[in-house]
Amino acid sequence: MPLPTVLVADDDRSIRTVLSQALGRAGYQVRTTANAATLWQWVEEGEGDLVITDVVMPDENGLDLIPRIKRARPDLRVVVMSAQSTLMTAVKATQRGAFEYLPKPFDLKELLSVVERALASPASALPEAAPPDADERMPLIGRSMAMQDIYRIIARLTTSDLTVMVNGESGTGKELVARALHDYGRRRGGPFVAVNMAAIPRELIESELFGHERGAFTGATSRTPGRFEQAAGGSLFLDEIGDMPPEAQTRLLRVLQEGEFTTVGGRQPIRANVRIIAATHRDLRQAIRAGTFREDLFYRLNVVPIRLPPLRERTEDIPLLARHFLERCREDGLPAKLLSDGATERLQASRWPGNVRELENLMRRLAALYPQETITAELVDTELAETLHESPGEQSEALAQEPLADAVARHIRHFLASGQDGMPLHDIYDRVIAEVERPLIQMTLAATRGNQIKAAAMLGLNRNTLRKKIRDLDIPVVRGVS
Repeated sequence: MPLPTVLVADDDRSIRTVLSQALGRAGYQVRTTANAATLWQWVEEGEGDLVITDVVMPDENGLDLIPRIKRARPDLRVVVMSAQSTLMTAVKATQRGAFEYLPKPFDLKELLSVVERALASPASALPEAAPPDADERMPLIGRSMAMQDIYRIIARLTTSDLTVMVNGESGTGKELVARALHDYGRRRGGPFVAVNMAAIPRELIESELFGHERGAFTGATSRTPGRFEQAAGGSLFLDEIGDMPPEAQTRLLRVLQEGEFTTVGGRQPIRANVRIIAATHRDLRQAIRAGTFREDLFYRLNVVPIRLPPLRERTEDIPLLARHFLERCREDGLPAKLLSDGATERLQASRWPGNVRELENLMRRLAALYPQETITAELVDTELAETLHESPGEQSEALAQEPLADAVARHIRHFLASGQDGMPLHDIYDRVIAEVERPLIQMTLAATRGNQIKAAAMLGLNRNTLRKKIRDLDIPVVRGVS
């Protein structure tokens, strides 16, 4: 039996070499090209069992090639890889019929796993009614691996109406995820209705969600549709679902089980034609143990879980986010601003208890309140200290108060929750230590305003050891301070 042939198209010679060697060692035949024209010629000639293509190539965009490939050879699977690691790239790749999307730089083990799954899976043709391309808006910002995983999940969910549970701290962007699921999904032509459980009086939640009939209670002078009816044909976003009272939980469970509901005071069942996306910052499993949240409802809502990481777990995204918010400020009529390197380092060293929302608010204040064209580290320190009512040094010291054992446990839970429990224990240990050590050193450098001698003394390290760790962990250093 002949070995499967993988066709690789990428204008980067080093990428072609790495893939050719890795796939060859894995037992595949490989043909590589630097352009889309040659790839298309191979496809037309019936060559190849799998295509791996870059997006940006000199003669054609790889995404534009996918529908042609799927029409010519519906059984040929396509894997897309791209350095344009945004939600839009992931969504477009999925909408056009790609088997999988991988951001660059990619992990070779993951790529080989994708190749194995693609060749073993049943063939899938281009959807008969493929949704129109997503536009170039950027509802979610970030190129960290944590965000790449979320982009891929969202992209896969655009072709279904599965119920989704978004979990994350306040300010991480849970509603943005819900809107992306709606805007790029099959129900984008319908309404997107959001309701915050924590903002509605408990006695009014059932009426708010399911509507009420005239005379159902004192003050009900006319029939009023609820959020389920308002969202018909679209998506219903139930924010802070953990604050839903028990009686409303029971009614929501019935909707999920039976697909219908009745208004308060009504008798005629109404068909529920909505996709439900729920969100919470609470630990619902703990709420189940405490008896405040129904376990059966949890499993009905938690069909596809999405965990949004706090900003402190994706500090590499902070410069991109900060620049995005400053550009948005400029579009809103505020003065254009630039970020100095020192300011960027200060932003990355902060712990951000308010997450992305706090960072956005800070950028708006800096753009509005200061005449300087360039935002400096000192301005960032001043605004952060004003927000927390602390001096910059006290702020950084406060950021380090999380017990080390708690920090380590949090990182281990993160690795296990993200599907990395198959890693050898020593690898998990090394990665956890690196992820705990890096922010600790960053916060100490922030507290000492970049003075490495003082930072080394505070950490109990030799100065040369600290410098090595700064270099090995790729920690930004405030320039001009030793």
